[in-house]
Amino acid sequence: MDYPHERMAAGAHDRVAVRRRDDAWLEERWADPETRVLVVSGTRVQPRDGAIPWVGPQEAPDGVRVLLGEHDDRAWFAVITGPEQARAAREDWVPLRGLLPHLADDTLASAPLVFHALGLAEWLFVTRFCPRCGEPLAPRSSGHELACANDHVQFPRTDPAVIMVVAAGEPGSEDERCLLGRQAIWPEGRFSTLAGFCEPGETLEDAVRREVLEETGVVVGEVTYFGNQPWPLPASLMLGFVGRAVSEDITVDNDELDDARWFTRAEMKAEAAAGTLVLPGGVSISRSLVEHWYGGPLPGQW
Repeated sequence: MDYPHERMAAGAHDRVAVRRRDDAWLEERWADPETRVLVVSGTRVQPRDGAIPWVGPQEAPDGVRVLLGEHDDRAWFAVITGPEQARAAREDWVPLRGLLPHLADDTLASAPLVFHALGLAEWLFVTRFCPRCGEPLAPRSSGHELACANDHVQFPRTDPAVIMVVAAGEPGSEDERCLLGRQAIWPEGRFSTLAGFCEPGETLEDAVRREVLEETGVVVGEVTYFGNQPWPLPASLMLGFVGRAVSEDITVDNDELDDARWFTRAEMKAEAAAGTLVLPGGVSISRSLVEHWYGGPLPGQW
């Protein structure tokens, strides 16, 4: 089965990390008119005609020049400027979440490059001072390191988060059920898989069990790995799992979730078709997890 989240990872670029300090090579590739550049203002991008706005180096403004890598016999960079331009025209400059529809239809299949660029942009935007001595930080290694005057070096961080579809009943049977939850701020009918961050000293499987128990009161036994998806909103790696429930009584925490329900496949299909159940968007690993459990595509999405 072609899972939706895998489309966002297709054609990953070669990050050529060994070239990040090679000034001569960097200048040579920057001078190449075939090189492509994504301009990022703070953490926002300005789409052009509904597409990701890759430009030539000669069109790029001054800013922090970030080497993304090589793909399709080209070098790819991002130039990250201050947020002033985006702030001045906020309706035109959008964050990563606003770019997801464009990425889903991107003929260049540049999602991994955009995720790389905006993940670094977010990190550079919020990481201004050294956590060890408080001195200002400056970028080096083509934007992949930050260092202070005392040579304390900071690297980009990614927070592991688990996301899971939990099933109960005989696998594959008509009575098998899938657990989905919803937050109070979501529109009526919107449900999704459960998710949460991994805590220090915790295995990923135990994070799945803890999050499901905390949010719904359901006890999970067996946990199997499904797949992963970079999700720099702002700095997460979503690690997907399938869990088997050993209890089914739901007690919603009323903090993370407003409601949680078990759905059979027949209920899920009927409600999704009627629009009373609105499932996650097609590019998310959450959608992939639901369709993996269901066994095929489903109608409707956020």
